[in-house]
Amino acid sequence: MLPAGGPDLLKVRAVPANHQIMKTMSRTELLCTLGPSSVNERIIKRLTELDVTLFRINLSHTAAHDVAQAIDDIAQHTDVPICLDTEGAQIRTGKFVDGSVVVHENRLISVHRRRVPGDSLNINLYPTHIIDDLVVGDFISIDFNSVLAQVIETGPETVTLRVINGGKIGSNKAVTLQRPIDMDPLTEKDVAAIAIGRDKGIRHYALSFANRRSDVEQIRELAGPDAFIISKIECRNGLTNLDAITEASDAILIDRGDLSREIPISRIPAAQKMIIGRGKAIGRKVYVATNLLESMIEAPLPTRAEVNDIYNTLADGADGLVLAAETAIGKYPIECAQMVRQVAGEFAKSLDGDALQPFADPVSQLAPPHGGELVQLNATEAEALEAAALPQVRLDDNTLSDIEQIALGTYSPLRGFMGPDELDAVLDTCRLPDGTAWTMPILLHAPANLPVGEGRVLVTAADGAAHSILDIRRIFETDRASTAQRWYGTTDARHPGVALLERHGCRFVEAGVKLIRRRAGGFSRYDLTPAQLRFIFAHKGWGRVVGFHSRNAPHRAHEHIQLAAIERCHADGLLISPVIGAGKQGDFLPNIILDSYQAMLDFGIYPPGRVVLSSFQTWPRYAGPREAVFTALCRKNMGCSHFVIGRDHTGVGGFYAPEENVRIFERLGDIGIEPVFFDAVGYNHATARHETMDHDGVEAISGTFIRDSLVAGRPVPEWMMRREVQECIAAELRAGRPVFQE
Repeated sequence: MLPAGGPDLLKVRAVPANHQIMKTMSRTELLCTLGPSSVNERIIKRLTELDVTLFRINLSHTAAHDVAQAIDDIAQHTDVPICLDTEGAQIRTGKFVDGSVVVHENRLISVHRRRVPGDSLNINLYPTHIIDDLVVGDFISIDFNSVLAQVIETGPETVTLRVINGGKIGSNKAVTLQRPIDMDPLTEKDVAAIAIGRDKGIRHYALSFANRRSDVEQIRELAGPDAFIISKIECRNGLTNLDAITEASDAILIDRGDLSREIPISRIPAAQKMIIGRGKAIGRKVYVATNLLESMIEAPLPTRAEVNDIYNTLADGADGLVLAAETAIGKYPIECAQMVRQVAGEFAKSLDGDALQPFADPVSQLAPPHGGELVQLNATEAEALEAAALPQVRLDDNTLSDIEQIALGTYSPLRGFMGPDELDAVLDTCRLPDGTAWTMPILLHAPANLPVGEGRVLVTAADGAAHSILDIRRIFETDRASTAQRWYGTTDARHPGVALLERHGCRFVEAGVKLIRRRAGGFSRYDLTPAQLRFIFAHKGWGRVVGFHSRNAPHRAHEHIQLAAIERCHADGLLISPVIGAGKQGDFLPNIILDSYQAMLDFGIYPPGRVVLSSFQTWPRYAGPREAVFTALCRKNMGCSHFVIGRDHTGVGGFYAPEENVRIFERLGDIGIEPVFFDAVGYNHATARHETMDHDGVEAISGTFIRDSLVAGRPVPEWMMRREVQECIAAELRAGRPVFQE
């Protein structure tokens, strides 16, 4: 699945290979990168004999002061042209003391502007000024997606990353930012190397990470009018501006490795076919690089899959193939070139075979958002500026939370606060007017200080900062008793939802929303949007994800249910999604819940790599079965395929029977996320296991007992709550900091 804003080219503009063009090919071009394994007379001459078309010097792995000597070392042994491959608009890791480090999930890493001895906690990025462009929330993939981290804090000299997916990081490895940022197309080293190249008669230059036509024009101006410019397509902007880049270039090169950091690897075959077809249509040569003979870096023979890949790449219409690591650092550079020539020869003899079938567009593994599209309602810069002149209204935190979740797509397909038609449909049928399943009224109580009857107003947060824009359509009223009965199944004022209607009345505002700026909170490291969660799940390769909703610090019954749900659903992973909005008196505070779960992650209690912890900024409605469905649909929008429903999920005070949750899901049918029902769980001392309460001898886990014991400083039995969680909460109590909602 492409990140938000990714190109749609792969869906609609794939062009099949043209056999008539391929039949006119006199030979397959072969480009080889030279490096430590191959910069010697014997290898260079043998590669020349194998009709290598171009020798490549990778400036990302060549020091500036070594460029001239590298050119001379090659040129003295061959008349094959040399190509300087620029660093380009690329971010890389700095050097590590031991060459590489292993970083662990949920740990923090500091990225420094000044040079530091790289280790698992402190790193550099190159170019060093790139930290100025990082903002809180950015996702960073390092070393072919081995590691995924998110920016959680920025400063003038350091940036702090939270590791989402752990792994190994090497020196000088590629780094990819989730969102496009503007970088100079050429580094200072590139500019200096091009000057050296011109002085030594080099005509061929490869532009790495070509983003737009002007990048090609800039390198051509430096390289000279007779230069042969190969633009490398390896980023999203390169795909978006493919035609313009291709027209300005003499050839294009598909770097499948770097491109696979920008789009899902499953789409690389489709991308390759599309790019080759577009290059042919414009009349430019197209080369393909990365992983052609990866196994031959260490082994003398390729895999069958690699041979098949080369053959099919030629069948796609590629003019040439690029050997990189295979000839630069591999043990068998000559054998690699020979193998390419053999496969190319076999292909040349079989051009009269069956026509190729067009490629079918792949489908994301994740469940689609509710309604088919993840709603995104962010105000444009112009709208935000214009909003300053609008009438203003200040709204409570719960309403601000709803605005944010509507705008971020958590409540997809909703695009604003409901009007009377939507409200009646939801209350009477548990569906929106178009038939889409939806159970929870999302309403805006008309504030007494609402400045207009209809039109736009600016919503401000508690600190007075611009928060969002309301597009008010109408104000309407409902009957209080009827609304309460249909919504909560009761008119009893002891129900907190009914009490809310009694307190605020039933005069509501139908309005669209546009988010200007989210409120700053203390939980930014856990504050992941649905789009971000989907990105993380796709990065981890998850397709089946179980969501777990919670308003409490974890005890052993929660843990048992979570792990059992992973196994029962054969899930790839678990999303622990605690609610951090306003709760009822006696509930654990959000920071306690999140810190407790983080402690369980830090101490390795959960299966490694299979749990994501993300806060959900909302507030409980205590609507029983309606809310069970609502919280499930919110997690569906976050990317979950399954959702845990407890015995009294989101209920309150015995207003709802446990079986009502099952009945509402049965009545709605398939809503795109599968409920995973669990009965209450306790502990069986006889079997020393956590079991459902319908077993004999099972002792219940009492939340009241846990709270009272913690406040009194008494240890809670380990079978009720993990020691690691108890210590986390006890530390807060000893420090005199609040632990519970007041």
